[in-house]
Amino acid sequence: MRPTTGHRALTVENTALVLIDHQVGTIGWAGELSSKQDQDDLKMWTRVIARFAKSAGMPIVLTSSLETESQGPLLPEFEQIMPQEVAARIKRTGVINAWDDPAFAKAVRDTGRTNLLMGGLTTDVCLVPPALSAAAEGLNVVALLDISAAVTKIGAENSRDILAGAKIDIMTVAPMITSMLGNYKAPAAGAFFDAMGKEGVFQAFARGNLR
Repeated sequence: MRPTTGHRALTVENTALVLIDHQVGTIGWAGELSSKQDQDDLKMWTRVIARFAKSAGMPIVLTSSLETESQGPLLPEFEQIMPQEVAARIKRTGVINAWDDPAFAKAVRDTGRTNLLMGGLTTDVCLVPPALSAAAEGLNVVALLDISAAVTKIGAENSRDILAGAKIDIMTVAPMITSMLGNYKAPAAGAFFDAMGKEGVFQAFARGNLR
């Protein structure tokens, strides 16, 4: 029997994916990423979780910040992976903590899911504040850190400490998906292997030295 809190509570059927500010300019602000390869790894994992969630039928909520300014548009691959969700994205016009935007909070609540998989660029500004706000509202939040990256290395450490202190589990994409599946013969397992294959993850594993 699954627990009711923490990452082990999450299943495909009871969880929504929330992606915050995965924008072409914002990724350049994530100073924790030390190379273009690190940026590419983050984008790869973001595409994997997006493909999996879409194929598995999980609700997905997207939000962006100031798209017409230096943050830029959402990652262009999103349009191909989840066009309806891109069209329905919450375009914030200055609100920093996404949860403080009533349209975003409503979109998350309207999924009807009490378990949230959440990632954001950057970790310390885009992810931690709404994760804390959602958890304070009683939602079970799991933070995906391989699709998030902080402004600085100190910011990354501080973010992990804050999330842990709030009892928000920290996970990465592959073990989180396999935890939700529970069995490689589960109905959604095909979505996992398909996403991993399309994004070249197994070749990346063989290359090694992933972020």
